Amino acid sequence: MSTVKRLDKRTERSRQTRAKIVAAARELFLEHGYGATNLQDVADRAGVAVQTIYFVFRNKRALLKELVDTTIAGDDEPIATMDRPWFREACAAATAADQLRQHVHGTRLILDRVAPIAKLLETAAANDPEIATMWPTGEDPRFTVQTAAAQALVAKPGARPGLSAAMAADLLYCLLSPDLYLVFVRDRGWSPVEWEAWAYGTLHTQLCEGVG
Repeated sequence: MSTVKRLDKRTERSRQTRAKIVAAARELFLEHGYGATNLQDVADRAGVAVQTIYFVFRNKRALLKELVDTTIAGDDEPIATMDRPWFREACAAATAADQLRQHVHGTRLILDRVAPIAKLLETAAANDPEIATMWPTGEDPRFTVQTAAAQALVAKPGARPGLSAAMAADLLYCLLSPDLYLVFVRDRGWSPVEWEAWAYGTLHTQLCEGVG
């Protein structure tokens, strides 16, 4: 067996182990809470030695960060949201309405994944202030993404006349927020598909010409 094949198999095994640990942590954090779950619990659920978790993640905070980051992305690939195919395809749409429809759908899929852990992260950060420091400070990454989408949208046929990219970014940022999603889906019992239709229709009236 060549060295390259051995390295490929080793890399894949490491990736699978990492994914098992993250999946186990997600289950336990949601079942019992971040504070009440220790790394031995996660190791038992994942079927690995606790030393493996310390080797891969160093501590529980880093494991939580991996859980949050992979939940947002939908996988463990180190690809920024604006470089993801769904975002790039939406921005390449021919009209403002087409971009908006694709953008709302892609955002809804992220919110579907993030919603179950939103309260978990909020509670964990409240009890451990160091958790908040694990993500870069400065401009909200979500606002950066929505600004890029807004800049593409306002330049397309069908965008509402006189609409500025700044206004469009603010509307996308606020109406496609995790908090608002949770109000509708978790608190009021809407289905994610119903929320998506509402978000698209509401944003269409603000950002686009004509009927959505």
